[in-house]
Amino acid sequence: MDGKRVLVTGGAGFIGSNLANHLAADNDVVAIDDLYLGTPENLDDAVEFHDVSVLDDDLPTEDVDVVFHLAALSSYKMHEENPTKGARVNIEGFVNTVEQAREDGCDTVVYATTSSIYGSRTEPSPEDMPVKARTGYEASKLARERYAEYFHNHYDMQLAGMRFFSVYQGFGGAEEHKGEFANTVAQFADKIANGESPELFGDGSQTRDFTHVDDIVRGLEMAADERLQGIYNLGTSQSYNFNEMVAMINEVLGTAVEPEYIENPFEIYVHDTKADYSKMKEDTGWEPEITFEEGVERVCEPYLEDQ
Repeated sequence: MDGKRVLVTGGAGFIGSNLANHLAADNDVVAIDDLYLGTPENLDDAVEFHDVSVLDDDLPTEDVDVVFHLAALSSYKMHEENPTKGARVNIEGFVNTVEQAREDGCDTVVYATTSSIYGSRTEPSPEDMPVKARTGYEASKLARERYAEYFHNHYDMQLAGMRFFSVYQGFGGAEEHKGEFANTVAQFADKIANGESPELFGDGSQTRDFTHVDDIVRGLEMAADERLQGIYNLGTSQSYNFNEMVAMINEVLGTAVEPEYIENPFEIYVHDTKADYSKMKEDTGWEPEITFEEGVERVCEPYLEDQ
């Protein structure tokens, strides 16, 4: 990725802004976002920003070499609050963006799908395992994957669907604007740093494959560099439970805040996740570089600086 014109949808959001800012050092980057959760304050001055929706008719796709499509209603709760809007943004918005880019001559797309379709698993989840849609959110991301097959088979485009695993950075990065939709690492660290007890569902034994956004950004860029086709996991193959995470945050901050255990309010909830990233490593050489211990230190660093 050097000297390219790049379009990042959802570009003012958490992952999108990190990607746009990173790529802007060596490329001409255009970011679009309807500001449902994103904010242009996340973006560096080098990024050209447009306040538009992926559902709009005239997207800035002219002369674009690569599209990174990250725009979405990006959680189960967001989608279920308005399933029709979720389907329009997540499915129609994907088709609309890719089609406009294709018509303007772009044949390389890297897009966000989801790892939640694997369900609860304590073993690493490979891309070729059977998956199912338990929620409208998952159905919308699976629909993206099918439409990506269509664009590849019918138009010979290259579309890499990236299944992210629990991406985090912390409120010192670009997550604070997400509020309740930010990763639990960011939310828990902020609460503990402010002397508040984080709320853990059940007994706190649920596990996540926490993946730092910097590793995600590298993976997205490499997927575009290699013009990958198909589905790829981006995760660490390491999982930590929420009790362990709280203990790690307390240790770094030098605090001793106890969590509050509450009943899980969600009817459908993924208890455990873990990635098998061997396919991505084999095809690009990518592997995660930031351990969760280092990641927690990064999340906590701004609070330590304020002490």
